[in-house]
Amino acid sequence: MLNLKRLVAAAGFVLAANLTFAQTVSLTVQPGDPKLRISKDIYGHFAEHLGRCVYDGIWVDPGLNVPKQGRIRMDIVEALRKIKVANLRWPGGCYADAYHWRDGVGPTAQRPRTINTWWGDAVEDNSFGTHEFLELCKLLGTEPYLAANVGSGTVQEMANWMEYLNSNADTPLTQQRKQNGHPEPYGVTMWGIGNESWGCGGNMTVDYYTDVYKRYATFAHNYPGSPKLKRIVSGANGDDANWTETCMKKIPLDQMWGLTLHQYTLPTGSWSGSKGAATGFDEAQYFNTMKNCLKMEAVVTKHAAIMDKYDKDKKVALLVDEWGVWTDVEPGTNPGFLYQQNSLRDALVAGTTLNIFNNHCDRVRGANLAQAVNVLQALVLTDKERMLLTPTYHVFDLYQVHQDAQYLPLQFTSPEYTLNGDKLPALNASASKDASGAVHISLVNLDTKKAQKLETALPGVTWKTVSGRILTSAKVNDYNTFDNPNKVKLAGFSGAKKRGGNLAVELPPQSVVVLELR
Repeated sequence: MLNLKRLVAAAGFVLAANLTFAQTVSLTVQPGDPKLRISKDIYGHFAEHLGRCVYDGIWVDPGLNVPKQGRIRMDIVEALRKIKVANLRWPGGCYADAYHWRDGVGPTAQRPRTINTWWGDAVEDNSFGTHEFLELCKLLGTEPYLAANVGSGTVQEMANWMEYLNSNADTPLTQQRKQNGHPEPYGVTMWGIGNESWGCGGNMTVDYYTDVYKRYATFAHNYPGSPKLKRIVSGANGDDANWTETCMKKIPLDQMWGLTLHQYTLPTGSWSGSKGAATGFDEAQYFNTMKNCLKMEAVVTKHAAIMDKYDKDKKVALLVDEWGVWTDVEPGTNPGFLYQQNSLRDALVAGTTLNIFNNHCDRVRGANLAQAVNVLQALVLTDKERMLLTPTYHVFDLYQVHQDAQYLPLQFTSPEYTLNGDKLPALNASASKDASGAVHISLVNLDTKKAQKLETALPGVTWKTVSGRILTSAKVNDYNTFDNPNKVKLAGFSGAKKRGGNLAVELPPQSVVVLELR
């Protein structure tokens, strides 16, 4: 107990006087299949034309006194580069099925002004379009993931966009791309064909959408010299098994690289009325949020099992390309802009969700947190010149070690976190081995009061040293502000040591820890 008090105090956190330990957890890290990798694309993000994500976030007024390349805000770019954003999804979201790509190319002064009817009826000046987005991706060193307009667009419009970006033939579209400043093809491979086609993408039935998808996919051509397209099906809302079943049954496997899934965590669990506050919540609200977060495990398992029926070789990726905490907007902000604060609770949701994805990496090979800047569970918040990194950002910083690393299965039984007669698993984890042979174990303790003792066996793993980093804070509803941007931050972790051939860990309450064994 004394060592843990010193550990937490050294990290700058207040330790509750009534801290207790749960029973010691026996955890075993299995050798796993050397061919099974945790895809880096699980660590993808999302930038929709929504609120202040793009405009006044990534893309700023020329007069704003921040480092810029053109109008791209470079302090945001540097922050996102640091966590190795694997792919970036754009232009939506619901906005994708209202977006016409030709509005956003060519001389800026000649681009039309349109209305973003999905998000606050904001006037869209189209100054941030295809070339600007792909320049952002180049600066980030990330793969672009484009969402084609199926809801209000046409097959020809999508096919033209693909030709404009990927063809090197001498055609009017490629000449236009060259005139607009990019002589060589971009070679964009990730293409979502529609978004939420069951909802804002057209309120389609799944039988209708699968026929529409096959039509669009037929005209999604590969061009010589550009990489093969990854055609992605607009998949299910939450646990809608019928949507996944019908897509897998009716769409030939060679017409799809991936199938999407959208699953958000709402503190109240309700889309009608209040979703719950982003800040100032009590432990009961926190507990309910984590209970809803953990539903991701059952939802992913359900869809993966359906996909296995039709795709035993697991050729089709499951992409959870919208996930995260969705709360009520911050008081006084535009309700259509979806701006919310981001607390330690959000970080615990992020760590837990990423552990679930890592543990399903045989099927989950892509994911996109909603969203990157100033919207929903953002990584970065801005206020004019000021910028802060949220607790969720720090989780992605911790977990980047898993990208494209070999998956190592874990075996353990979690202690229970109980509140008012209800219970949920207190501990979740995932592990991997990188190209250098280092093993990384990510651990999340959801319990707000009990620390967790772990005794970990690692058969087949040779290691001499252990180091780690921790994200925690005195209160689960602590968050960073522009006046106090480092209230919730990463610190070194010394609560792990080698004991014989095993790893012994003392994991503080409400914490995310990543260990490195070498």
